[in-house]
Amino acid sequence: MHNLSGKKLVLATHNAGKIAEMVALLGPHDVSILSAADFGLSAPEETATDFVGNARIKARFVADQTGLPSLADDSGIEIDALEGAPGIYTADWAETPAGRDFDFAMRKTWEMVTRSSALPPYSARFRCAIVVAWPDGSEEVFEGAVEGRLTWPPRGPGGHGYDPMFQPTGGELTFAEMSAEEKNRISHRSMAFAALTARCFT
Repeated sequence: MHNLSGKKLVLATHNAGKIAEMVALLGPHDVSILSAADFGLSAPEETATDFVGNARIKARFVADQTGLPSLADDSGIEIDALEGAPGIYTADWAETPAGRDFDFAMRKTWEMVTRSSALPPYSARFRCAIVVAWPDGSEEVFEGAVEGRLTWPPRGPGGHGYDPMFQPTGGELTFAEMSAEEKNRISHRSMAFAALTARCFT
């Protein structure tokens, strides 16, 4: 086990929304945060078939390129009416000729769900896998998940991705209607980060 206290840590992502969440979650800890963009690194191709595998590809690539510990996450939404899709392809479903568009992705997803044989409420969950890769080749893996259901129309100006159409179990607000602090207390990413901090900042 490695300790991240007092170290430099490179976030292996170019996603501004993810970076903001990760910086907030790591804020209370003694770590200097950099991103892949600070080193001019491109994103490696994600060829794994699960969240952990894709996070490992990204974290290992950045650790090898920078010589510093690297943190990568891979996350997405699983919808039971669609047999777990989009899952690892969550971001891919937002791709359009004009770039990534999650309003388009949410409309497409809702149409697919309502055309399915499933009945509401449409259960779903967000999953997150985090891999911390070290220059010596070792790795740490942490996972989190939050259950909920889809809601339509999308609600809320905050968050990113599918947040406006996801309402976590036990609450009345979508992720996009919550403040960043509220979301970070219960999100799939915060659960994975809680496991990470318990192990790597003690």
